[in-house]
Amino acid sequence: MSKPVAIVTGGASGIGLAISTHLISKGYKVAIADLNPKTGQETEISLGSDSLFIQTDVSDYSSQARLFKQVYEWGGNRIDFCHANAGIDDRQSLYEESEKEEVDEEGLVKKLNTKTLSVNLEAVIQGLWLFKYYVRRSPEKKGKFVATSSAAGLYYMTTNPQYTASKYGVIGLVRSAGPVFIKENITVNCICPGFIPTNLCPPEILAVWPKEHITPVSTACKAIDTFLGDDMMTGQTVELSLDQLYFRKMVNWANESQRWIGEESKDIWAKGYAKVPVKEGYKS
Repeated sequence: MSKPVAIVTGGASGIGLAISTHLISKGYKVAIADLNPKTGQETEISLGSDSLFIQTDVSDYSSQARLFKQVYEWGGNRIDFCHANAGIDDRQSLYEESEKEEVDEEGLVKKLNTKTLSVNLEAVIQGLWLFKYYVRRSPEKKGKFVATSSAAGLYYMTTNPQYTASKYGVIGLVRSAGPVFIKENITVNCICPGFIPTNLCPPEILAVWPKEHITPVSTACKAIDTFLGDDMMTGQTVELSLDQLYFRKMVNWANESQRWIGEESKDIWAKGYAKVPVKEGYKS
């Protein structure tokens, strides 16, 4: 029987590197998807023959689509696990001072750089889209998808509002899609790490950060093992703080009406959308 095959985006550093290494130790073949060719190649050499580095820009759909196709073929026509872990912080401040704000030749304010949303949220959605396609064509027709959200997706991070919004979005995606994909043996979960030192952290911050508030990457590995060990666990948001896992639930329904809309109106929505043609443009 061939080994299970995994993809880890952002797999050559930080949490991604820890998970790639951990999966290798558990008998997986691991594709390390990363933008940095130097660290990616070094990671492949370090992890050995069951690893493969593929330079990938997850914000570019074509690049990510080629990643999945190449991994599927490299792994013997199977993909079993995907950790959509690649992430960046805000590329431009929403709070930028007025003298730095720019207008174009028409006098229109130039668009805010929202690359953060492309990497942290849209790439996760597209990754799940690609993952389910290849799982459906894999021998066992089952798989596990894990996304990296953040404690900022549960609380907030005033310095990086785009990052915070993207991580909230990941949680919403997981809670919405997880209960649906489980019907075809695909689980969808996410981790919300506290402060784990990664490349996102400026060295000036790490130098003064209190050690008692650092979460080790071993806690992320513990969460992955929890997901791997339960074929029915899906739609879960797991906060990682220090050495503990905290399963975070959705906020309580405001009243019985909201609960009914959320839990019992699904058939009405399904019938309605089944009759709606593909949408183009906007409609109010």
